[in-house]
Amino acid sequence: MEWDVHAYLRTKRDGQPHPAGEIRAFVERLARRQIPDYQTAAWLMAAFIHGLNEEELLELTLAMATAGTGRSDPPLFPGTIDKHSTGGVGDTVTLLFLPICAAAGMRIVKLSGRGLGFTGGTLDKLESIPGFRTDLGLEELHQIADRIGCAQGGQSEELAPADKVLYALRDATETVEHPALIASSVMSKKLAAGAESLVLDVKWGSGAFLQELGAARELARRMVEIGRGARRKVSALLTDMNQPLSRAVGNALEVRAALDELRSGCQGRLGRVAVALAQEAARLAGADPEEPTRVAQSGAAFRKTLEWIEAQGGRVDPNSPTYG
Repeated sequence: MEWDVHAYLRTKRDGQPHPAGEIRAFVERLARRQIPDYQTAAWLMAAFIHGLNEEELLELTLAMATAGTGRSDPPLFPGTIDKHSTGGVGDTVTLLFLPICAAAGMRIVKLSGRGLGFTGGTLDKLESIPGFRTDLGLEELHQIADRIGCAQGGQSEELAPADKVLYALRDATETVEHPALIASSVMSKKLAAGAESLVLDVKWGSGAFLQELGAARELARRMVEIGRGARRKVSALLTDMNQPLSRAVGNALEVRAALDELRSGCQGRLGRVAVALAQEAARLAGADPEEPTRVAQSGAAFRKTLEWIEAQGGRVDPNSPTYG
């Protein structure tokens, strides 16, 4: 039977769950821009008010991860680890997490975005390093990770295209804050990137988007449920952001502070958070959870950082106090 957008909208307007397959049909048409924005906005508001159950949320996320790709399931790169942070002031954890994981024998490929609101993006920070390339395709990133254990790139326009449509309309229709819609947006991109294991750093407090611990806990729960429903290994940690993680603010200064933290053995708060996340990644990957601590304290993670920066075209001078 022909899919009927009006019947689809009535279902959620009336607070009823969508039958299996209905959300996927909606998302596939959304990715092809076959649904007017006003109908998509109507569905978003109905979903915001009435919510989505676990089955609906998983179907929405998987559909967004695969719509427009010709695949029925997201790609999977066995043994690969990814990380996501909900963002916070002075959050340079990724710059420590990647080399710590790689030095500890894990394989990590991470795709990040740019700054959002008052938090700087990982790509913006890395691009403050002279020559550092973030415009690498997924295949090239995996080649670098095969060689040195880690790689970092940007999210391409082809990654979860339906999410881009929903994201823009959520912003325009005041439906951003719903934990199910946030979780689906985050996880659709993470599943589309193909990592087998995912560590979630869910931040809360005055320096984060989520001000309350309860809201952060609910978002973490939703994202973990989605990941496990998609047969991924997923774990979440809650990070207190009522004070900045780093002593520096500004992309270049934050990179310098991250390098200082790595050089000094990750003894500060920023380093401790990065090591804790790397330990969680090790547990998911079946590796020794104490190895991240050892490589952070021995200097192996700092040396891996220099190797990683060089592999992606960046230039830093480890003998200079400013790394310039």
